[in-house]
Amino acid sequence: MQQSGGSETEVTWEDQQNINKFSKLNNRFHELEDEIRIAKETNDNLEDASNELILTDEEVVRFQIGEVFAHVPKDEVENRIEDMKGVTTKNLEKLKEEKESVLAQMADLKKILYTKFGDSINLEED
Repeated sequence: MQQSGGSETEVTWEDQQNINKFSKLNNRFHELEDEIRIAKETNDNLEDASNELILTDEEVVRFQIGEVFAHVPKDEVENRIEDMKGVTTKNLEKLKEEKESVLAQMADLKKILYTKFGDSINLEED
């Protein structure tokens, strides 16, 4: 309800739920950005490791398993790195899809909330 003296709009329970949902989505969006950055770094590191393996002449290389380095045949390490890159790439794609979904939901909520509250609500990042 608009009053003539100010821009007071009644906040219903549904409005509050939309605001809360937007806040949760915004937090998840930032978490996803961090997770995507980490996944990209991991992918780059695996690519670098793969390239280094190509350059080495040794048949047995040190490979980190947990907190221990083990001597493993070069072919097996190459296969493990390729498997790890595949898993990381799939994870990265899944994270990007979730990020797009979150952005779409946030855009819908922004439209609803700005329609009702106008300039009385700020949903933008500073």
